Amino acid sequence: MTVPLIKGLAELSAAYDGFILDIWGVMHQGGPAYDEAIDCVNELRAAGKRVIFLSNAPRRADRVADVLAQKGVARTSYDDVLSSGEAARIAFENGAQAALTDLGRRYVLLATPGDDDLLDGLDYAPADRAAEADFLLAIGLSEDRPSVAGHEALLRDAAGRGLAMVCVNPDLEVIRLGVRELCAGALAARYEELGGTVVYIGKPHLMVYRLSLERLGLETRARVLAVGDGLATDIKGAQAAGIDSLLVTGGLLAETLGVSRLDAPSPEAVTAVCDAAGARPRAAIPALRW
Repeated sequence: MTVPLIKGLAELSAAYDGFILDIWGVMHQGGPAYDEAIDCVNELRAAGKRVIFLSNAPRRADRVADVLAQKGVARTSYDDVLSSGEAARIAFENGAQAALTDLGRRYVLLATPGDDDLLDGLDYAPADRAAEADFLLAIGLSEDRPSVAGHEALLRDAAGRGLAMVCVNPDLEVIRLGVRELCAGALAARYEELGGTVVYIGKPHLMVYRLSLERLGLETRARVLAVGDGLATDIKGAQAAGIDSLLVTGGLLAETLGVSRLDAPSPEAVTAVCDAAGARPRAAIPALRW
């Protein structure tokens, strides 16, 4: 069945009480927030809808909210933010992710130094080498090592020692101001190829959807719609959680579909990429707009 294409979220909004919105590729792509996306969120709030942002950003939620505010998204226009970094903090702090409880306390950071602030105040400490560590903490690629290949020796060493990797951003890539950038998920994918074990925190994994639903305060999943531009994360994650989804085609998929951010692709082209990914959104929309 062909995925229907809608022009604005107003066409579907009456069917839902709560909305789980992606940020990167939906609200912005590295620059200021899109005007039409801000307007759409404000319309949802004016209609009495519950709105939460769910992001694979490996940062604490307050930092993500600060960035949204800097980009023009007021804190009064939504109910809450849940980031994969915040979910990781919760998991490390209270054992919400069982696979983290037996990891040990020393980690090698895969990120720019200082990006491990999600562990501030907890009984964990960084190590310089895999030989001194209990696990890898993958936040992202650093400026010093911006490629997966640059991490190859470390990944091989850690995999050979049987260390688990905690990946706090399952995204493979994002588009920042028109340029594709690798994320921690790309490191995790390579680590699994090397035989390493990865614990993922973030979309499409169920923990973040459970936390999101708790924060929305809605009992009926059928009244919740997830909106995002990633088939493997936003759409398949919502599908696994039993939540309807709306695919934004002008983000990660724009190049594949041969359209600019605000242009509508053909429903047949959208259906083809969804079928290839094994993902089935309720509908698709070029950009988040009312």
